[in-house]
This record gives sequence, C-alpha cells and structure tokens, in this order.
Amino acid sequence: MSTILKASDSAELLGIVPTLAGFTPRQSLVLLPFHGKRTYGAMRLDLPADDVDPEEYADTVLTLLTRVVGIDAVAAVVYTDESAQRIPDGLLLPRLGLIETVLAVCHDAGLRVLEGLCVTPEGWGDYLIDDPVISPMSGIPWPAPVPGAGDVSGDQWAGTELPPGDLADRERVGRALCDLEKVLERHRRGVAAPAADEHPQAIDAAELLLDNLPGFAEALLEAPDDDDPFACAALLWCLTRPMLRDAILVQWATNLEFGCRALDAQLVFGENGEGVPDAVGEVFLGRGVRPDPDRLGCALQLVRRALSRAPRDARPGAFTAAAWLSWALGRSTHAGHYVEQALAIDPQHRMAALIGTLLSAAILPEWTLRRGPAAT
Repeated sequence: MSTILKASDSAELLGIVPTLAGFTPRQSLVLLPFHGKRTYGAMRLDLPADDVDPEEYADTVLTLLTRVVGIDAVAAVVYTDESAQRIPDGLLLPRLGLIETVLAVCHDAGLRVLEGLCVTPEGWGDYLIDDPVISPMSGIPWPAPVPGAGDVSGDQWAGTELPPGDLADRERVGRALCDLEKVLERHRRGVAAPAADEHPQAIDAAELLLDNLPGFAEALLEAPDDDDPFACAALLWCLTRPMLRDAILVQWATNLEFGCRALDAQLVFGENGEGVPDAVGEVFLGRGVRPDPDRLGCALQLVRRALSRAPRDARPGAFTAAAWLSWALGRSTHAGHYVEQALAIDPQHRMAALIGTLLSAAILPEWTLRRGPAAT
C-alpha cells in the first residue's frame, strides 16, 4: 500500500522533504519533480562551488529533471550552512543568484515552478517572494513517522559507515580467503584429489562456487548477517572477479533464473568474447524492470557486512559492488563514497572508475526516474 504525505503550503512541503529523500539534506539543492499535484520523490545535488558557472549547473539540473517520466512542474529547496544577509532593502537569502538561474532555466523549458525555498541555520525563507523573511524551523509541521522510512534525521552521508568489525574477525576471513584460494587453484590446475592441508570448509565453499554460484549468491540474501568466515571469503573472492561480480549484481537486481542466464553469458564472453545479451547489459546499465528495493537493500547490507570483515586487498571489488547497489537504489552520494574508497586502495580499478564517471555525469538508473508511490 502506498503512503500518502500531504502538503498544503511551503512549511508543510519542507516537513515532508526529509521523508521523501530518506535523510535531512545539507549543503544541497533538493528537487521535487511534480506531475500535476503529485511528487514521487526527491533528487539531491551538491551545492556548487563558487567557481562553477550557474548556467552550467542549471543545465545539469534540467537534464536530471527531464529524465523523470511525465514531469510538468518542479519545487526546489536549498539547504545551506550559510546565513541570510541583512541589506538596506531587507534580507538577502543565500545562493539567490544560483536558484534564480536554476528556476529560470526550468521555467524556460516549460516546467511550472511551484516552490523555491531556502533552509539556513537560522530557519527557512522563500525565494519567490519580494521581501523574504526567515521563519523558525520549529514551525515546520513534521509528519508522523512513515512505516519503513526509518530515521531521516541524518544527512545524505548517513548510512555510509560500515558495520562494526574487529581485527580478529578480519583475520578469520583473511585466513578463510587464503584457504579458499588454495582449493580453487587446485581445481584450476585440474587436480581432483584434495591436499592434506586443505580446510574442509574451504573445499565445501569452493565446490559450491564451482557447481552453483547463482544458488550461493541467492542463499546469501537469506542470511546477510551470517558470521561464517568461509561464506564471507567466497563472496569477497567473487567480487574481485569482474565476470562473477557483474553476474551476481545482475542476479540481485532481478532473480535467480536471470542470474543463471547472466552467469552463462559472462562465462561465454570470457571464453570466446561473444557479446553479453542485451537484456543482461540493460540491467547493469539501470534499464528495464525496476528491481525490488528491499532485495537490493538486503544485497547492500550483505556487501557492507562483508566489507567490515574484509582484508584491505580484498575490499576494492566489494566497495565497487556497494557503489553499484547504492547507485541502483538511487543513492548516488553513497555510491560516490564507495567509489572513492575503492579507488583509494586500487586507483586503476576499472569498474569503480566507470561508476565514478556515471556519477560525475549525474547519470541515474532509468528505473529510479519512473513515477512510483506518490506524495501529494
């Protein structure tokens, strides 16, 4: 069932922005694309640096907005740490020139401008009135908690911190990874008989990866907090190998059957260079049927848990997987954080660099730009 959040004036609209966004923005421009009287979510951009051309920034804003299906109006909210300035004629809201440019570009493109608001440390104001005032945030009628929305009091960075991990756990996973790689290397050389020093759990994990990788990836979603170091090591091993990583991510965005298809396609591509089927590639590019956000969220939880237990040299692939999952969920800020972490360890990581390029170009998955449950 959809949850309907109603806003009849500017103050009430400000009250529902954190719920729509999933956090309380800072140093941000938040856009609410409307179709008629309804908005279906929030889009956030960092406020630009002083040396950024406002026209170029406004063009980026318009490009994002016009990707949303059916949009005919927009509301914009600036969240800034700057204070309004007293001038002889009254009050000057921060970023006035920027927001005027953004709203003018939207208006010229045929979009109705419904709101232009500014949230400062002292309160909030309205760009669209001639003599703005700062009203206290205490007057904002925050809505009742929405089931499933969680805590939205943190800013856009909230939730990027990895779950708690300890050195002993990382050492266990590191040893399990070494044991697993030893077994997999034996299989690669075509030796059937296990060596005397091979760990039994490493043998079991290797056989599962080799015989039923999609089943392994699916089972992980059912127990994302499992403490088995060999299951964690097996996942980390897969995420360091692009073909396996990509097949698993596509499966998590779809289902087990499609995951089997994606893995077969990746293996064929690895053997003879045959192209990956369009249907598989489309998912990876954020096109097609919108994934189940709960399934993607569970996958992200699983990967973040693995990252908290991973040795440093096993982290870039997992950080990249976390970046793609965050991007697929529409959380570009989180995706950018994970990309930075991956590239800090491996500056040449190709997939991390590719996702970073998508983020720099403000490219979002197409499925996040389709209208879903609405707020009025």
